[in-house]
Order: sequence, then structure tokens, then C-alpha cells
Amino acid sequence: MYTPQEDTVAISQNMVTAGVALIVIIAGYLILSNAPGKYDDFARCISASGAKMYGAYWCPHCMDQKEMFGDSWHLINYVECSLPANGGQTEACIAAGVRSYPTWQFGDGTRKTGALSFEELGEKTGCAAPAVPG
Repeated sequence: MYTPQEDTVAISQNMVTAGVALIVIIAGYLILSNAPGKYDDFARCISASGAKMYGAYWCPHCMDQKEMFGDSWHLINYVECSLPANGGQTEACIAAGVRSYPTWQFGDGTRKTGALSFEELGEKTGCAAPAVPG
């Protein structure tokens, strides 16, 4: 014999199961998103030296530079220069005189354009460049 209480119990069990699954997913995301990146120390040192990279979201060389740092990229001082939909350059980049991407500006005021190797970044910032496989 069927009772409405059976549906209530089944719904409650499903909600608990879904809630537990959601908590596990969120906890996993938080753990992974806070995991240290392979080049965190190098990226922190570069930023602490006063270096920053000017770039554009559509720039393939900028994407290459970001990919080099992987999960450590968020620690680099980065200035986005492009307005949405290729609508021109931001005021900050115009004022800084940025003409190509990527442009690295260093703590001593010098600049280098193009995607730079870890070795080049280390030389310009005084940071110990990590060994890169390959």
C-alpha cells in the first residue's frame, strides 16, 4: 500500500545525497584552486621586483606567456590593455606608452617586448629562474 510519506522520505534522502555531493564538489574545487602552482615562488619574486606585463586578451604571445606560468600566472602583475571586442586600448596602457604586446616593464623602468623566457625574466628581475623541462 502506497503512502505519501514514502515520497517524502525518498525526496529527503535524494536531497541529502545531492547536498553531500555538492559539498564534496565545492571542497574539491577549493582545495585544487588553492593548491600552489609549480612556479609560485618565481612569479611572486617577479612581481615583488616591480615587474609587470602589459598584454591583450586576444594576443597569442600573451597567451603563450601566461601558459608558461600555468597555475602561477595569477601571481604576476598583469595589466590588460585591450578594451572588449578589440575596441582600442585602455587609458592605463596609452598613458604608459605601450605599443605592442606583451610588454614587460621592470622595476628599474626598462622594458622588453615579446614573450620572455624564464631565464630572461630572471636576469631582468634578479629572481632565480626555475628549470623548465624540454
